[in-house]
Amino acid sequence: MDAEKAKPLVIAGQAAVLAPRRVGAEASLPAAPARRQHHTLRRLRRSFSGLTGAMLLASVTFIALAASVLAPQGYAQQDLVNRLQPPAWMEQGSLAHPLGTDPLGRDLWSRMVWAARVSLGIAGVSVLVAMSVGVLVGLLTGFYGGWLDAVMMRIADVQLSFPYLLLAIAVMALLKPSLTNLVILLALPGWMVYARTVRGVVLGLKRREFVEAALALGASDRRVIFRHLAPNVLAPVIVISSFQFAQIIIAEASLSFLGVGVQPPIPSWGAMLSQGREYLSTAWWLGIFPGLAIMIAVLGTNLFGDGLRDALDPRLKL
Repeated sequence: MDAEKAKPLVIAGQAAVLAPRRVGAEASLPAAPARRQHHTLRRLRRSFSGLTGAMLLASVTFIALAASVLAPQGYAQQDLVNRLQPPAWMEQGSLAHPLGTDPLGRDLWSRMVWAARVSLGIAGVSVLVAMSVGVLVGLLTGFYGGWLDAVMMRIADVQLSFPYLLLAIAVMALLKPSLTNLVILLALPGWMVYARTVRGVVLGLKRREFVEAALALGASDRRVIFRHLAPNVLAPVIVISSFQFAQIIIAEASLSFLGVGVQPPIPSWGAMLSQGREYLSTAWWLGIFPGLAIMIAVLGTNLFGDGLRDALDPRLKL
């Protein structure tokens, strides 16, 4: 009888002892993400390539956002009297056109600034669309598996079998070229990378103790997927997004170079590069400066992606 009376006391004592520990553990949880963010930023600051890429990308982004302020003229404003004027530091150059003019007398600097907004905007929206679709597909296929996983992965395999650039040229030639069609076409091949990566991470996490504990406590599948699994795939998704951003800039410039991307009079680095190749011997600035803009944007994005990858990898200590 004494033992039976003592048993609840022991359980109550255990609960009393465990309760403060649980409160203390919960109180310490919010500090963990802050510590991880602090370590990530510290590693990123110590990465020379990451800082260099961040500065280059930030500079191009600032120019794109401030295009209406930095551009002295409209991107379609023509001045045939000053056509093919050289840059300001050359003979017959003018400060009114610091990078010269094109065959229609349009200011090259103004067109490059507006083209930065167009190229970065298209790349950013395309990455967001591809990331949203790919992450959702990866979470669902990795968690549920079965026929959903088999169907989606076979669709990805079929899509990977097509040469993307040739398919994009054919589709844009058949459809009416527009910014909406271009964004959809550029986002189309990107979702597969996110889906496969996220699926692999989820397959390794869904048998972990914290997921099984959440399910045992009655958490719904939706809560487990978006509350417990989704935060664990952010690091690879961010790294993939940075590299895909650079790839889409090149893809958009390639399609515009071939005449099936951004249509005139909207400026695009690729279209400007295509126009400049005809004047390389007489007006070299028409092709050199748009090419440099593409190189700087892509280089900055890739360097920043390298720095992010190293900073988000806990196995690397910078």
